[in-house]
Amino acid sequence: MAQSHQQARWIAHVDLDAFFTSCEQRDHPDYRGRPVVVGALPGHRGVVAAASYEVRRFGVHSAMPISEAYRRCPDAVYLRPDMEKYRRASRQIFRVLETMTPVVEAASIDEAYLDISGLDKLVGPPHKIGTEIRQRILSATGLTASVGIGPNRLIAKLGSESCKPDGLAVVSTDQVLDFLAPMPVSNLRGLGRQTQKIFDRLGIETVAQLRTLPLAVLEQHLGQRAAASFHDQAFGRASDTVVTERQRKSISKEHTFETDVRDPAILHDVLRELAADVARTARREGLAGTGVTLKIRFEGFETHTRRQRLASPTDDERVMLKTAWTLFLHGDLPHKPVRLIGVGISGWEDEAQPQADLFDQPERRRQDKQLLNTIDSVTERFGKGMLQVGLSRKTDK
Repeated sequence: MAQSHQQARWIAHVDLDAFFTSCEQRDHPDYRGRPVVVGALPGHRGVVAAASYEVRRFGVHSAMPISEAYRRCPDAVYLRPDMEKYRRASRQIFRVLETMTPVVEAASIDEAYLDISGLDKLVGPPHKIGTEIRQRILSATGLTASVGIGPNRLIAKLGSESCKPDGLAVVSTDQVLDFLAPMPVSNLRGLGRQTQKIFDRLGIETVAQLRTLPLAVLEQHLGQRAAASFHDQAFGRASDTVVTERQRKSISKEHTFETDVRDPAILHDVLRELAADVARTARREGLAGTGVTLKIRFEGFETHTRRQRLASPTDDERVMLKTAWTLFLHGDLPHKPVRLIGVGISGWEDEAQPQADLFDQPERRRQDKQLLNTIDSVTERFGKGMLQVGLSRKTDK
């Protein structure tokens, strides 16, 4: 696209292309050019975590049941996720991005927002900056990324989506309305199935058509808050702020069983492992939370969540497990076999300044912290299960 460079803000959205599957294709040359699915294995319960571009031609996409993916493309390569590999690649990518600008906000493991305003004096115009970002990522990791650049976060994000895979889109302020006009409204942020049904009923298919509806009419159908959001998006209005220290809202882990489980001992053991994973991630990121969430799913995707607020922030799996298990036992849940169980922590407070407990002992806290850090170090080096705090049942091996 032609560009106008005289504008105050330039925001970039960097999105790795089919990240998990691209990591696997990079490391296994025989997978290149072939349809690849990362997620559950065929014959097992679970969903697609990532789908390569080759397999998407068969209609396979993320979150699809693995049974349906296999029906559509039985010849694909099916792999279990290797999260450590993906995290290593992600760390490399973010180090690359920080060589471009210190103002980098992680949106997920494989995407980020960058404030590149003013970089034209050091690197060049936005198109050159985007090209440089993609080249540096490819050189450092062997992976391709799509980059969208615009005056705010919305346009940058839609730009990167519009040029996938391995592309670059630069949209200046005076191009925003033309860029958005032909897009289906389904591209806009926050549009779920119910909102889509309302737009269908109103005959609204594109952003250009959405602009013709007065805000008051939108409010009648969507409510004040949603109407304002879609009205602003239709005209390209959005935040241009990139927050470098934005923390994730929560950390959670869950497990789907091959067959539904009734045995409380099995559920407790799985919950223990999940709590350990959540706590380890929290400690690695320097986070401590005051809200523990238990997630339970039964047959037919009947899902329940229970939450409890703690008196003080924690990053300790023992506290998370005890709280989550109490929620399981006393959370007024149906007495049915469990299909999925999960645990999460949220409600961050300053981990270095936990709420004081009248009976707390500083030396005990220090020893606990040292113990947990030791477990983390051993786990990082030798894998899960080598060391654990005293949470296991006696029958654990």
